[in-house]
Amino acid sequence: MRGGTVQINWHDLQPVLSLDFHPASRRLATAGADHDVKIWVISSDGSESKLPTATFQSGLVPNGTAHSSAVNVLRFSPSGEYLASGADGGGIILWKLHSTEDGEAWKIHKTLLFHHKDVLDLQWSHDSAFLVSASVDNTCIIWDAIKGTVQQKLEGHLHYVQGVAWDPLGQYIASLSSDRTCKIYANKPQGRSKNAEKMNFVCQHTLVKVEYPSHDESKPTVKSHLFHDETLPSFFRRLAWSPDGSFLVLPAGLSKHSSEVINTAYVMSRRDLSRPAIQLPGASKAIVAVRFCPVLFTPRGSNSDGFFKLPYRVVFAVATLNSLYVYDTESVPPILIHAGLHYAAITDIAWSSDAKHLAVSSRDGYCTIIEFENEELGQPHILPGSKEVAEGNITCEKMPVSVDSMEVDVGASKLKMEASPVALRVTMPPMSAENVTLRELAEGNVICENKKPVAADSMEVDARDNEVKMVTNPVAVEVTPPPVSTKNSASSKPTKKRITPIAI
Repeated sequence: MRGGTVQINWHDLQPVLSLDFHPASRRLATAGADHDVKIWVISSDGSESKLPTATFQSGLVPNGTAHSSAVNVLRFSPSGEYLASGADGGGIILWKLHSTEDGEAWKIHKTLLFHHKDVLDLQWSHDSAFLVSASVDNTCIIWDAIKGTVQQKLEGHLHYVQGVAWDPLGQYIASLSSDRTCKIYANKPQGRSKNAEKMNFVCQHTLVKVEYPSHDESKPTVKSHLFHDETLPSFFRRLAWSPDGSFLVLPAGLSKHSSEVINTAYVMSRRDLSRPAIQLPGASKAIVAVRFCPVLFTPRGSNSDGFFKLPYRVVFAVATLNSLYVYDTESVPPILIHAGLHYAAITDIAWSSDAKHLAVSSRDGYCTIIEFENEELGQPHILPGSKEVAEGNITCEKMPVSVDSMEVDVGASKLKMEASPVALRVTMPPMSAENVTLRELAEGNVICENKKPVAADSMEVDARDNEVKMVTNPVAVEVTPPPVSTKNSASSKPTKKRITPIAI
């Protein structure tokens, strides 16, 4: 593994607010506060001494005739044919890939105008036919991407909707708002249109608070909000579904169990979306984004220490305001930690389709690109109907696996883990073994406006009697963050410093 902050002029030294990899190539799209959308080609010469490089390919905003304000989010369609970008003011543009004499060009296909305030997040349906957007106007809108029309408007949030995620199996849409709630919408089709069921998403769950039993049995249960309020210093709460649709991860979590306040992310089992199944180990800063690696991996044989009963490993990245954590479903602690790479808040995460690259954008005007060696994350798990490409990765013609649930289990009476993080050339602050915890929420009840909490029979989560141990060989790495221009809105350049240990 190698990588670091690529010190080029990404967006005229303005904040980079979003980025995404094309599903069939190593083209990286970035969006910035300079109103522009740019396409880059990520390449590497294979040398361990050199970082991955980003080569500018094209800008998508011709003569300023497209977006006239900061572009907050962009996402490629799963087919790779379209790119959607959402900006301040509520405008969404669908770009379509065209072949030209010079190679290729992205041209405006549709302009979607219905939101009357800033668009903060976007997500495509798996068939690339629909798009859902989240906005500062407190609503989500489902769009027909082919016709460019509004399919359905999802209302109910009382404050900004800062994240939205579409279930890859097409059954659910989840939204996360600064009103401290997460809403789960289920598709309940009504009638048929042109021999196809007409989608109709209805709010099934609204996650607000969790109830913890009091240490004093004579006192009532303690209620606590699940998420940060509007004072969270980020415009984004980018949640994500796993590629197989078996679970959902929610950022911006805030746990106040007893007197301890923890920044966290919640894992929701598809079998019961009325309450969290697992709370990830706490981070030093608020979590703002989650992104799953599109490639599934074969188990490494350590599943006895894990909390997921899956026939493969799922890898996902979690970004806080200042750090990046990478988890897989076979381990309790993160398998990788990156910190101190940027001066300002992280805004987005993206994985390349072949799992070779992981990219992070930041408000300091720079992006970090991390490159993994072949099979460093593991052997790809080949699903029925998918094809394996030359380097042992999976093409964009992936189909989600129909799953009934994600099973969570901590059946062992005592957990003992030996975490051997992969050697990092960028940053790897030591993990505090004493502070690695995983809370279970089975005994608490999530307050749900639309449905009473149900017993979590299918999610066997009980870590109360388990002792989690971890043996690590952490290293402290000296890091020099990217230079900051005097024109940049970020704070003045700090002195070179050694990264201190971060407890998670």
